[in-house]
Amino acid sequence: MNQTIIWLNDDPSLFPKHENAFEEPNGLLAAGGDLTPQRLLNAYSLGIFPWYNPGEPILWWSPDPRSVVIPKEFEPSRSLRKSIKKMNLSVTSDTCFTRIMQECAKPREDQAGTWINPEMISSYTELHKSGYAHSIECWQGNELVGGLYGISIGRAFFGESMFSRVSNASKIAFASLCRYLSDQNFEIIDCQVHNPHLASLGAREIPRHEFLSILKDAIVNPPKEEWNFG
Repeated sequence: MNQTIIWLNDDPSLFPKHENAFEEPNGLLAAGGDLTPQRLLNAYSLGIFPWYNPGEPILWWSPDPRSVVIPKEFEPSRSLRKSIKKMNLSVTSDTCFTRIMQECAKPREDQAGTWINPEMISSYTELHKSGYAHSIECWQGNELVGGLYGISIGRAFFGESMFSRVSNASKIAFASLCRYLSDQNFEIIDCQVHNPHLASLGAREIPRHEFLSILKDAIVNPPKEEWNFG
C-alpha cells in the first residue's frame, strides 16, 4: 500500500497518530517542523523522536516494535561486572553535556558520521539547560573516555546516543544510568530501534501499543527527586 508522508505545520503540539506510521521504513511518521524545545518535548511525550540524515528534512519516527530497557530489571552481564571492577572508571552526570553530544557525533569505525548535526546539538543543549536533557560521563583520570545522553520526562528516559573511547566505557555509563533510574523508580528507558549493542545491554522489543501504554503513565508521574545523579 502506497503511503504519503505527512508534513508538520507550525503548531509544535500537533503530530499524526501512531497508526499513520509507515511499515517500511518502519515507523516513519512525519516530516518537517523544527527542533524547538517545545516541539521536542511534545514529541518525546508522545513516543515520537527525530532522526534524519544530512540534506534531508527533519523526519519523525514511531517504530513498531520498540526497543526498551526496564531499569529495575537491568542486570549487568558477568563480563560487564568484571569490567566495572577492573577498569575503575569514574562516572559523573551533566558535567559536559554538549561535549558528550559532540563526541557521539564523531565518525566511527563502521560509519562515516552520525545523524547528530549542529542544529540537534544546539536544540538538545537548550533542553539540557531547562533540566530535561542529561548526560552520563565516564572518566579515566581526567580523560573523557565514554558516555551517553538522553531526555528525561517524568519517569521515562529516552536514550539518544552513546560513545566509547576505551572498551566498555559506554556500557559502564549505561549500567550507572540504570542503577540511578531504578533508584528513582523510573519505569522505562526508550532505546528506540533494536540492535545487537542494545541487546547486549538487556534491551528487548515490545509492541508499540505496550510501549505507549507504559509511557503514558510514566511521563505524568515524577521521580523521587529532581535529577541528582551522584
